[in-house]
Amino acid sequence: MGDPSRRDVRETYDRIGGHFAKTRAHAWPAVERFVDRSDGVALGLDLGCGNARHAAVLADRADRVVGIDASRTVVEAARERREREGFSVDLCQGDATRLPIASETVGLAVYVATIHHLPTHEARIESLDELARVLAPGGRALVSAWSTTHDRFERNEAFDTTVDWTLPGGETVPRYYHIYDPAAFADDLRESTLAVERVFEERGNCYGVVRAEGKRT
Repeated sequence: MGDPSRRDVRETYDRIGGHFAKTRAHAWPAVERFVDRSDGVALGLDLGCGNARHAAVLADRADRVVGIDASRTVVEAARERREREGFSVDLCQGDATRLPIASETVGLAVYVATIHHLPTHEARIESLDELARVLAPGGRALVSAWSTTHDRFERNEAFDTTVDWTLPGGETVPRYYHIYDPAAFADDLRESTLAVERVFEERGNCYGVVRAEGKRT
């Protein structure tokens, strides 16, 4: 496969975002558990927010929630969900490696099913470093990525691939993924400026509970 750019990835989701959003109705159980264990915070962040299904969960714990996604089409779908369901979240299109958020302000964050769409190792680490930058003292985040442990994959080591999305009418659109093996996922978390509290696997995904290095209260 050729090497995609981040623009290619963004344009893919601009193309499929409306249909994609309709297929993502419910929050992931791991996200619900993580958020439910947290006390109220001033600012929550849903990075790679998609249709804001996880921003809605954060809104129960945070005074204010910001949802950021690279795709304008997906952000528009999130706005529609916000209006339909009546939860509060500020939404914007943005880059995971250059977040439009002040340093040390986010008390609770989720970065779910997004890092695996960044097409270079450098960009993935930059995004984790940005997450560390915006986390407040005592703030924590849940990071996830698709894993080689998923039953659709037969390889044991991290690899790049495309996974087709089928639009109504049968057209297929390839989506870039970096599929992590669990050890490589943990290594990337530790290479960043985040401190890793724990890593685990669930339903074919790698997860990490992280905080900003040196900011434990």
